[in-house]
Amino acid sequence: MGLDAVVEEIRENGRREAEGIQKEARDEVGRILVLAQEKAATIKLAVEDELKRQSAHILSQEVSAAHLVAKREVLNAQKNLLDEVYQNALIEISRLPESFHREAIQKLLVRAKADIPEGVVHCNARDMLILRDVLIKDPALKSYHPGRVVESEGGIIVASNDGELTLDLSYRTYLDALWESGLRDAAEILFG
Repeated sequence: MGLDAVVEEIRENGRREAEGIQKEARDEVGRILVLAQEKAATIKLAVEDELKRQSAHILSQEVSAAHLVAKREVLNAQKNLLDEVYQNALIEISRLPESFHREAIQKLLVRAKADIPEGVVHCNARDMLILRDVLIKDPALKSYHPGRVVESEGGIIVASNDGELTLDLSYRTYLDALWESGLRDAAEILFG
């Protein structure tokens, strides 16, 4: 066997070995690509699941926020309506006939006598003539005398002669007390 034949055999062995190495490399690349594709698919599924979860969470938060805003708007509307009812009640009470105010002043003075037996009685301008008339006509109330005109929808404010004790028996005070105690009931009736 000649040198050329040996060189040719070495070349042939080198070529077969190179082809084997290339085939192994292609097989290894194929395995790596398959593993990479499987890993990419797993990651893609995990990312899609996470996106769905986050999307559902964000949607849930947005829906909750929208419900909160809507509830706040409803509560504000209810409060405005209740405030309007309160103001209208004060207006309607002040529009009642003179006979109502006369009777109310008479009863309020009798009630005040238990706490302040003598003193000064203040009321609004509309009721000042009624107050003077009631004080003059009822001997049981002679320990009281008319005071100054106050800003009020009606009722009276009684102060002791020394000024240390004041009793607010104005319509607004009564309505405030009634309003506080009955607000829950009123809201239930109005808004269910």
